Amino acid sequence: MSSAEHKWYIERTSLSTAHMFSLENHVAGIKTAFQQAEIADNQLYGRILILDGKIQSAAFDEYIYHEALVQPAMLLHKSPRRVFVAGGGEGATLREIFRHPQVERAVMVDIDRDVVELCRKHLGEWHRGSFDDSRLDLVFADARSYLEENKELYDVIIIDIPEPVEGSPALKLFTRQFYALTEQRLDEGGLVVLQAGDFSTAFLEAHCAIYNTIGQVFPHVCSYHAFVPSFNTEWGFIVAARDFNPLLYEEGLINSRIAERGLKLRFYDEETHRGMFSIPKDIRKRRDTETKIIDDSQLMTTY
Repeated sequence: MSSAEHKWYIERTSLSTAHMFSLENHVAGIKTAFQQAEIADNQLYGRILILDGKIQSAAFDEYIYHEALVQPAMLLHKSPRRVFVAGGGEGATLREIFRHPQVERAVMVDIDRDVVELCRKHLGEWHRGSFDDSRLDLVFADARSYLEENKELYDVIIIDIPEPVEGSPALKLFTRQFYALTEQRLDEGGLVVLQAGDFSTAFLEAHCAIYNTIGQVFPHVCSYHAFVPSFNTEWGFIVAARDFNPLLYEEGLINSRIAERGLKLRFYDEETHRGMFSIPKDIRKRRDTETKIIDDSQLMTTY
């Protein structure tokens, strides 16, 4: 893939829709045992990571996605000491985790060593040396198999994996059985958080199915969202807990914990949190009437 051959990048969002942008410079590209990975530069969004034809993050706005994914769960937990990450190849999820001084250990399990090494080399602005943090245990394996074989309990489990496109190794990390496994690996007061697909009204099917599926396991499940410019859409997230309702917290708690932990965040604070967890009526109605359950015997795929 050269910049001359691929001046315009087109990402399909459905059979009849797509969005596109120019690629001024192709930085690197590899075909691994699991996926196709490309890193390129765009005039507006800066450096971009693309996996299997889907934008994963861009230099311009990756902080929005990664703060939105990581910070709500980390700050709703009173003292997150042990954190598990499924996926997270860019290293930016680790960056956000290691902002918290309470963290003693983070286990990141990513199936694709080649993509992690590609990101480590070319996406320093994302990880900022997080792969070298002494608190990190970096494992190249299937995250589900790792959790099945290791009984360690975690305060926060973060699922930062690509969308479940056809043939993806992530397909079985969206099922009821996998969410049940994460529940078993949570310590008391723990939370699970995951990226959960497009949150716009036209493309809500995946989020609704994920929400309903994880709701078969956890008594407290909350959708939230953030607009990510390089995705050209509102993006959905889900946080789930066994022991408490994440929506119920004292006013001022989040800003207080941000200050106590000395966090310097660009996107996220308590006001942002309130907006992210405010769900439009039409989306709530569609989500809450979903009946599909993603199962090992009935996997979900998206475009």
